[in-house]
Amino acid sequence: MNGTFIFILILLYFGVLYAISCFTGKKHSENAAFFLGNRKAPWHAVAFGMVGASLSGISFVSVPGMVGEFDMTYMQMVFGFLPGYAVIAFVLLPFYYRMNVTSIYTCLDSRIGRNACKTGAGFFILSRTVAAAARLYVAVLVLQTYVFDAWRIPFTLTAAGFLLMIWLYTRKGGIRTIVWTDLLQTSFLIAALIIIIRQVAGGLNLDFTGIVTAVKESPHSRIFVFDDWYSRQNFFKQFFGGMFVTIAMTGVDQEMMQKNLACKNLREAQKNVCTCSLFFIPVNFLFLCLGILALNYASARHIVLPATGDDILPVLISNGHFGIAAIILFVTGIIAVTFAGADSALTGLTTSICVDFLEIDKHDEKEARKIRMRVHLAISLAFIGIMLLFKAVNNTSVIDALYRIVSYTYGPLLGLFAFGILFKTKTCDKAVPYICIISPVLCFAGNLLLEATAGYRFGYELLIVNAAFVVAGLMIFRKKL
Repeated sequence: MNGTFIFILILLYFGVLYAISCFTGKKHSENAAFFLGNRKAPWHAVAFGMVGASLSGISFVSVPGMVGEFDMTYMQMVFGFLPGYAVIAFVLLPFYYRMNVTSIYTCLDSRIGRNACKTGAGFFILSRTVAAAARLYVAVLVLQTYVFDAWRIPFTLTAAGFLLMIWLYTRKGGIRTIVWTDLLQTSFLIAALIIIIRQVAGGLNLDFTGIVTAVKESPHSRIFVFDDWYSRQNFFKQFFGGMFVTIAMTGVDQEMMQKNLACKNLREAQKNVCTCSLFFIPVNFLFLCLGILALNYASARHIVLPATGDDILPVLISNGHFGIAAIILFVTGIIAVTFAGADSALTGLTTSICVDFLEIDKHDEKEARKIRMRVHLAISLAFIGIMLLFKAVNNTSVIDALYRIVSYTYGPLLGLFAFGILFKTKTCDKAVPYICIISPVLCFAGNLLLEATAGYRFGYELLIVNAAFVVAGLMIFRKKL
């Protein structure tokens, strides 16, 4: 892999994003534009752009790598995304638009109390910071391993360089810029995915019919698992896990909802969410097909594959098995999803901290803008620190680790919003932080106990249990009032 060429490609790509930033933020650097894009974002642009932001570099690397160990069972979780997005479109979005909020956690202040608002925002900040840094880590690590290590550039400098580029093009325009950069980045991602599949199929001398046959006849083509309740790949665990992970990671996540709140009205936001949801099934299916084709190619050429699934596709592509075009497209796709995931996370985190904790709406525009810029920079530095931590300790599939983290940290968020929407009564606001901290602890202890006594290990359904504990705790304190 030609490191100089890839470095130039990264710079050119960043140049395009920075040009978009200059154009969209030139006359709109005020807080209203940064946080919600003046509520003028076209829904179709938001919908398509959200695909790239949701998939991230983890999908590009880890989803094809899952096939060897878990077959295509990940599709069970993807099918669960659809009802999850339906809940977002027809339950959560009307709630947010009715409250007319900038940060969705302000809704918790209105329904439960100020402590609930800060607790919800705090769990989001923790969850999204770790998740976004993990996604960015995967993408940067790929480029570090196959490009920058050859130049003896330390990982710390590589991570800092990427964060600097992302910080530069998001610091002024915020959501107004990200709507359009995400649109561009999703286009690159999907184009890269389709053309790389063609390149791999070409290496196997397969036409379209041959691709369909190869995937269908593969021993890794299994999608559904109904017979093993102890397996984390069981259909019901995966399906309902996918549904609730979607509600948690998108519906009660400021980063993702901020783009929907930037639409002109509720109807357009709903069209955005429904349209966006339809993209995930074919795109994720193509990622898994790519994984099967890559394994077939390695088998046909007697190539010894790395032990870690995340390394399979990068190794095959970087060694030139599919030609220079595949290298260019793979790197472009990784860069695209790297920027798409991190830029919107920076904006969402900045918004939540500024609105929910620092209450910058109480400051004049000039002072509020200074506060926003400082917070934006601080989050960028935090990303670097967490990426270095992942570099030091990670030894499992990153996408699996990410969703395990989400099961614990997004559960309280899901529980708070479920209580706020489903129940019209009040609860003890002072008890909220304690309930939201105790719930993940109980889930962790319960998971260990079940595994030790019954051999059962929670999968993605842990998110549901976690949220249920929070709702139960709030209900108990409601009865005592």
